Amino acid sequence: MFSPFERAVAFRYLRARKGERFVSVIAIFSLVGIALGVATLIIVMSVMNGFRQELLGRILGLNGHLGVYSNDTSGLRDFDDIAARIRQIPGVASATPIVEGQVLFTSEAGGATGGLARGIRPEDLRARPLIANNIRAGDLSRFGGEDSIVIGTRLARKLGLRIGDRITLVSPQGRATVVGTVPRLRAYEVVAMFEAGMQEYDASYVFLPLEAAQLYFQHRDSATQVEVFVDDPTRVRNATREIFDALRGRPVRVLDWQDSNSSFFNAVQVERNVMFLILTLIIIVAAFNIVSSLIMLVKDKGRDIAVLRTVGATRGAIMRIFLLAGASIGVAGTLIGFAIGLVFCLNIENIRQFLQSLTGTELFSAEIYFLTKLPAVVEPMEVAQVVGMGLGLSLLATIYPSWRAARLDPVEGLRNA
Repeated sequence: MFSPFERAVAFRYLRARKGERFVSVIAIFSLVGIALGVATLIIVMSVMNGFRQELLGRILGLNGHLGVYSNDTSGLRDFDDIAARIRQIPGVASATPIVEGQVLFTSEAGGATGGLARGIRPEDLRARPLIANNIRAGDLSRFGGEDSIVIGTRLARKLGLRIGDRITLVSPQGRATVVGTVPRLRAYEVVAMFEAGMQEYDASYVFLPLEAAQLYFQHRDSATQVEVFVDDPTRVRNATREIFDALRGRPVRVLDWQDSNSSFFNAVQVERNVMFLILTLIIIVAAFNIVSSLIMLVKDKGRDIAVLRTVGATRGAIMRIFLLAGASIGVAGTLIGFAIGLVFCLNIENIRQFLQSLTGTELFSAEIYFLTKLPAVVEPMEVAQVVGMGLGLSLLATIYPSWRAARLDPVEGLRNA
């Protein structure tokens, strides 16, 4: 598309000579602006993708894709039969009876905090990879009976607990006595500590054996829900319909993860879209810098353009020279930004740790962002869109100045030189 003559002239114009350094400085700023815009957009989109994926994986890894609840307050009486019927549905990975309730945690060290206690059979808990693969202290083999409990590491640090210590659960639903309602208290031995990597779970979730939870929450023959995991979490609507068909005639309701977490994930998606629009403006501003630098270059090279025209260069050749000069800035900036963005995403956690040690501040608080590590997931299609947008805007920015250069009258150019 470009002849050797056009390439030689275009790249010659990109090298500053004495008296032309101002135009070259603007071109450098344009290149840096596009590089920073492309790199920042790739990094932010990858972090938002990682943030959503990690949250989705951890939320669904612990809470299940669907929950089957009773329509009355007595709970699910025939929960084992319900779970067995649900397991027979194609696409269902597991169905687990659960007893859960809000409690207050206290310890002998004097700490206290609120949270959620969940009753689950020991074999079902050991089948949860998010818990079983992240035991930091103790052993799940001791989880069972009526006097054992598994807690999160952040909750243990908050209450000053270690393996073998006892944690007291205080239920707001007390028992009625002649002197009034007395809170229900029960102490359990800590047999294991998990770290799911999500602050909310590690600081406020505990697990009891199902029978112990039924006794504590006074659900002796019932469960509060049957927690269901499916093979494809994106098809929970189909699974919901099949569960209703399998449990036809039973007074149950089904709540899937999309309903229970819809506002949260919608907020993440809106923030992602807004960040994309804001950071796209960086690339647009850099593209306008290319326009300004090329216009100044055209005015500065008016005499050169006139000479080239008089010795036989066509208008198309002049236009291609300035197109190549401007597009080179955009292509170089986009490729540099692409490389910086990928390298940053691949080493983002190490970079975060380095910056934290350098500044002495916490840059990614688990209490605010829910996760203990900064995630980044690079989507090839999104990266391709960002690179394509950078190249496209850079090319569009060169069209008008190049057209102006091609339309320059050589007589006027020589006269005004």
